[in-house]
Amino acid sequence: MNVYIRACGIVSLVKCVSRKTRGRCVEQVYKKVVINMVNGLRDVEAKLMKGLLDLVILNYLRVSSMHGYQIIASIRRNFGVYFGPSTVYPLLNTLEAKGYIKSQWDLENDRPRKVYSLTPEGEKLLSFTESSLNHICQKLSTMTVNKVLLNSGVSKQLLPALKTAGKE
Repeated sequence: MNVYIRACGIVSLVKCVSRKTRGRCVEQVYKKVVINMVNGLRDVEAKLMKGLLDLVILNYLRVSSMHGYQIIASIRRNFGVYFGPSTVYPLLNTLEAKGYIKSQWDLENDRPRKVYSLTPEGEKLLSFTESSLNHICQKLSTMTVNKVLLNSGVSKQLLPALKTAGKE
């Protein structure tokens, strides 16, 4: 017997041998589909984080100065993604070389630590990037609204009028 399962936009074909096992078979495949989807979403999140890691670090340093391990721990705690020292420290060195952050040795603790802080150049970059990301998100949401309106039967001629009405 063939059973089709649709979960979160994913369709799977399952072949069940007998009627006795059919319910359990469908349940197991459904769980597998959901687990695969969750793992896929984690992968997407990790890729997005890696692409925006420099901005995340700059944003942390906007709030307060931090040493490398604090940055690593904060990212893991807040985003659930682990970037190790081999990823974070070279990025910190690059940001420092570009003049977006500066470092200073803190010798007052048990062991010396290099503490990073945001420079005015880094603040400018962060502000520009935030406005760019907001613009991109706004465009994406407009595209989504347009798609929903067009799919629900709203004609293309009415769409500009709805957009301007929403801005007023």
